[in-house]
Amino acid sequence: MRENRLLVTRREFFGRSACGLGTAALSWLLSRDGLAAEDPAGRRFGGLPDLPHFPARAKHVIYLFQNGGPTHVELFDYKPALKQMHGKPVPDEYLAGKRFSTMTGNPSGKLLLEPIEPFQRHGQSGAWVSAFLPHLASVADDLCFIKSMRTDAVNHAPAISLLLSGAQLPGRPTAGAWLAYGLGGETDQLPAFVVMTSVSKGTTCGQIFYDFYWGSGFLPSRFQGVKFRGGGDPVLYLSNPDGMSREMRRGLLDDIARLNELKLRDFGDPEIATRIAQYEMGFKMQASVPELTDLADEPAEVLELYGPQVKEQGTYAYNCLMARRLVERGVRFVQVMHAGWDQHSSLTTELYTQCRDTDQPSAALV
Repeated sequence: MRENRLLVTRREFFGRSACGLGTAALSWLLSRDGLAAEDPAGRRFGGLPDLPHFPARAKHVIYLFQNGGPTHVELFDYKPALKQMHGKPVPDEYLAGKRFSTMTGNPSGKLLLEPIEPFQRHGQSGAWVSAFLPHLASVADDLCFIKSMRTDAVNHAPAISLLLSGAQLPGRPTAGAWLAYGLGGETDQLPAFVVMTSVSKGTTCGQIFYDFYWGSGFLPSRFQGVKFRGGGDPVLYLSNPDGMSREMRRGLLDDIARLNELKLRDFGDPEIATRIAQYEMGFKMQASVPELTDLADEPAEVLELYGPQVKEQGTYAYNCLMARRLVERGVRFVQVMHAGWDQHSSLTTELYTQCRDTDQPSAALV
């Protein structure tokens, strides 16, 4: 009787038809060329067919994330009253009703510090920028300073999760994952969402880079950021093992894909479809990544703009240059994360190091 019913549930339809949820996901992943053909520019791979809802002025995002939190009152947020109150205790009215981390505790009774370096106005906008950042000061008119942000998160990881995903607890998709899911990329040779991390040498206040900072949450894992490493091959398994040619690897991946498709039909797990797509992307990146990282085509004057560390793989300067090259090749979202900003008592010494490593490359990218 069950087999002859005309009415079936949605669950039964996907479970009994030849197109289970996983197979549906696979057909979508493998039809990116079809979506690209529908795009007027012919340069869209992945993403949902009805997005964006409105014409987009921005096509790509490079997110320069300073992990640990640069001190705004030493860099961009000029507070002349600090000079007048230098060496005096923090007024109680400034602390009333505020939450503080258990690590630092309530700063009541602590002494205020005037800016370490002087501030000056720059550009036609008259933006206040510290002498710590002479290169960014030179492009002040191209920057937008937002000084109205606040948060209830008083510890680093929850605050970063809130900023990147909209929730303090891990488990929701980050901004890059949402864009990869909704808009896809402009190339099928590189991921739509790439992450690069760095830390200044000699600093003592590094922050951990948790994977959920670029996670896909409840979206399929193919939308999470692909992390480029700071040494050796930018991504794992980019090089073939000794004795294996590119043709042999192509055949091996084809065989693995056929086996995975059998499991996909049996279990309908979308993550199997994700794995098939990731293997295919990895193979394509064998050709695209070496070209991406070859800086021979960069003019000497451009390399000089990014500073002396630009050719050192894993540095912030190198990552800024790579970010520009990635978006030029169709990557939708590049997240560049630099640690070492959690100075606390070492602020007066290590802030110089942080600014030295990040100021010039950031301005060059702008």
